[in-house]
Amino acid sequence: MHHRPLDLSDRVALAITKLLRFGADLFFAKRYGHRAVVLETVAAVPGMVGATLTHLGCLRRMEDDGGWIRTLMDEAENERMHLMTFVAIARPTAFERLVVLLAQGAFYIGYFLLYLVSRRTAHRLVGYFEEEAVLSYTLYLAEIEDGRTPNPRAPAIARQYWHLADEATLADVVRVVRADESQHRDVNHGLASALASGLAVGPPGRA
Repeated sequence: MHHRPLDLSDRVALAITKLLRFGADLFFAKRYGHRAVVLETVAAVPGMVGATLTHLGCLRRMEDDGGWIRTLMDEAENERMHLMTFVAIARPTAFERLVVLLAQGAFYIGYFLLYLVSRRTAHRLVGYFEEEAVLSYTLYLAEIEDGRTPNPRAPAIARQYWHLADEATLADVVRVVRADESQHRDVNHGLASALASGLAVGPPGRA
């Protein structure tokens, strides 16, 4: 479900998302497997950054985290498993590995600074990222179901992590990954909206 931007913070987050989406479309086109490999290395960053800064803030203030740390750590771990799954499906090229190094470094620094300035904008940004991820995986699934992309057996790592049947295929993997991204979308939009409304979620600090 799309979150309609309500203020400047939301519009900034959406603009950044659309800009990065344009770059991804330009670079990868319909190479969805390779797109997933590169983008999942970035997608696993926000949860870890948010969990780290929340953890440090709780230590300084000697306060409870309100459940944020575990939620964000689980999100980071889930995104990492997405990456490991698609690495087994679409082997990244040497150039794509270089792109990963540059993109992850730049995004980590940028997101870290954004989270320090505005947690609300940072979580809204991730919410919009996840909206785009759901769209990308929907298009990926359509390519598979229409026969334009092969539908091999799901990698062992995916069958084990999501408890898929032995005969599960790539299409099944894309469906469960898309469901994960939908959940991340809702969680991050929910956190951003709670911060925007002044509800007590997580430790006090800059919204």
